[in-house]
Amino acid sequence: MAMPNLPMEGGCRCGRVRLRISAPPLLTMACHCRGCQKMSSSAYSLSVAIPSDCFAVIDGEPVIGGLHGELRHFFCGHCMSWMFTRADVMAGFVNLRPTMLDETGWFTPFVETYTCEKLGFADTGARHSYERFPPFEDYGRLAQEFAALEDARPSGA
Repeated sequence: MAMPNLPMEGGCRCGRVRLRISAPPLLTMACHCRGCQKMSSSAYSLSVAIPSDCFAVIDGEPVIGGLHGELRHFFCGHCMSWMFTRADVMAGFVNLRPTMLDETGWFTPFVETYTCEKLGFADTGARHSYERFPPFEDYGRLAQEFAALEDARPSGA
């Protein structure tokens, strides 16, 4: 399924925190690390990297939970949905949980990380797999390849 037209909106489970993205993802990912397994109560977490200046909380106030240091996880303070992640080392983008968006059928992980901690049944179909995180120098190539793939898809409705 093609990505819907932008901007796209979404929110937490209870709807008290709403957000908007106004640019397509730089990458889509699944992380199999034990931390993400515990945070998501699942086999892996999903994320879309959105340019920071194209991401906005438009209603409500998310709270920091999970990790509180250089890497900060943001949740709805009421329903405790894990919504997005910000980190000092990734100041140019926000890692949004794509399941927070109102439309999710378009999402497919392009990259999977921490396959060294992957549960045996947890296949994502990602095009690229890394035992840990991709080397820093791979991100530019991955983003270019992902953008070319997205450009080739038909426009959303």
